[in-house]
Amino acid sequence: MNDERFDLSVIVTFYNEQDIARQFHEALLQSLLKIKSRCEVIYVNDGSRDQTLPILKELIAASPVPARLLELRRNYGQTAGLQAGFDHARGAVIIAMDGDLQHDPAEIPRFLEKIAEGYDVVSGWREKRIDNFFIRRLPSLLANRFMAAVSGIELHDFGTTFKAYRSEIVQDINLYGDLHRFIPVLAAQVGARICEIPIKNIVRPKGKSKYGLSRTARVFFDIMTLAFFMSYSTRPMHFWGRLGLLFFMAGSGLLSYIVLDYVIWHNDFRGTMQLAVMLTIMGIQFFATGLILEYLTRIHYEATDKKIYAVRQIYKNAAVKS
Repeated sequence: MNDERFDLSVIVTFYNEQDIARQFHEALLQSLLKIKSRCEVIYVNDGSRDQTLPILKELIAASPVPARLLELRRNYGQTAGLQAGFDHARGAVIIAMDGDLQHDPAEIPRFLEKIAEGYDVVSGWREKRIDNFFIRRLPSLLANRFMAAVSGIELHDFGTTFKAYRSEIVQDINLYGDLHRFIPVLAAQVGARICEIPIKNIVRPKGKSKYGLSRTARVFFDIMTLAFFMSYSTRPMHFWGRLGLLFFMAGSGLLSYIVLDYVIWHNDFRGTMQLAVMLTIMGIQFFATGLILEYLTRIHYEATDKKIYAVRQIYKNAAVKS
């Protein structure tokens, strides 16, 4: 087991960034070599299909800063790539960012200053966005406001990857799906102190963005999922039980009224009777669902750790001891 520790780990995910990887690496090194701390770089190649992998292997081999490259077996997505980086990071502070040069490595010291002030999570805020208004900025604005309202966390920009974390915070967080953009919300649940700093929003020098309108619906569903788990992840019966009780009371109440009305006034409500029975059965089903989910929740929290990614190989340079 390697016990080597660093002051800072920088995690960068790459997917088909052959045109820009070298330029980003040079910019990152310029920033890290100015920092008077022991730093490490962790690059994650998320199943790139171009020449990104051999380029990254060449770059870390010649890096004056300790560097490792995680080659994932396929394209798992940014959440899995970040989780892989978190799992392998050995820094007291972890900074995550994109490798497309839309995040400026020169801003890393500003994140570290806020961490030094006592914050656990420092989130970047693309205050002056330069993306297309209808395709990127408007959907992002609506999603961020919705997320702030749902979570109660006053951040302007949940979506950017450019964030800094104390290592103990991300160790308590398990990511899945597309939850990387909601790490501050998950961190807040374990008592993290969170702040936000404005960052530059730079035009990609080369290549095309991997994001567009197609992810808007996914973001919405992620927000709804997260809102549910924030309130009911450890007590699903509180949600399904209430829903079941509501349906059961409505169905049994209506059924009681129909029976009494038939006995006293001999009115026939066969159609309504079917509705009452259906509501009662649905109430029982929702209640049973809550019990089942309570059982599954207990199993989930007692289960062994399961990774959401698979590493094919790990490359490292001579500056890494082991």
